[in-house]
Amino acid sequence: MKKTWAIFSAMTLLAILLLAGCGTKDAGSGSGASTEGETKKETFTIGMEAGYPPFNWTQKDDSNGGVKISGNAEYAGGYDVEIAKRVAESLGKELVIVKTEWDGLVPSLTSGKIDAIMAGMSPTKKRKKTIDFTDNYYTSNYVMVVKKGSKYEKATSIQDFSGAKITGQLNTTHYDVIDQITGVKKQAAMDNFPAMRVALESGVIDGYVSERPEGISSSAANDKFVMVEFTDGFKASEEDTAIAVGIEKDSELKDKINEILKGISEEERTEIMDKAIANQPAAK
Repeated sequence: MKKTWAIFSAMTLLAILLLAGCGTKDAGSGSGASTEGETKKETFTIGMEAGYPPFNWTQKDDSNGGVKISGNAEYAGGYDVEIAKRVAESLGKELVIVKTEWDGLVPSLTSGKIDAIMAGMSPTKKRKKTIDFTDNYYTSNYVMVVKKGSKYEKATSIQDFSGAKITGQLNTTHYDVIDQITGVKKQAAMDNFPAMRVALESGVIDGYVSERPEGISSSAANDKFVMVEFTDGFKASEEDTAIAVGIEKDSELKDKINEILKGISEEERTEIMDKAIANQPAAK
């Protein structure tokens, strides 16, 4: 009887274990089916500084079309953001913005962390050695930003800045063209535009090289600044003053984005830029 009871107990335990195993498998299969049924929109992930108004900036909410910055409580706005929204929508993808330091943009692209760079970046020959670019989506010209009331406010030639302390952003053509000024006191390049504005207001520098939209933006945001345009200005090729989307070498996105950009007229681009200048947070 003891032996029979032991066999019976063992068989009962085995049956319970088998049933438990089947139940677990069935539950797992059901969960898997549910997951497979879910549809998630593909993303179009772009990198930008979110610190170069009116092309891109950081703001606290989604006002004026701001887009949430990935992994951050803040939002990004500006000309680049508005163009990026058009591109993402036409691609049928969700726009994701990754806030990235200027020097980290190209490495982020080549390492696959982002799909594209939309950060007021010019398609220079040097950059084209590492990444590809789409057609231009904005073209501007170089200006100088100085303090209002300074002796440089009425300058008409870049040579009027001989002896002046001038800088530009690190690893940009803005900084390179300073060498065209005879006798200039070229200062160390700075990481970003907020740093240059602080240096200008405090008197550490006499001016910094920028592009016209940023010059308008900075003078609108701070009544102590003024933008200087030249009759005898910096010499630069179109690729140095144009803005394009940076993408990986041989990316299939190039033709798709070019087709989308063709659909945005020059008139629309001007309107988008004008709104960006008016909507920048510091201008309010």
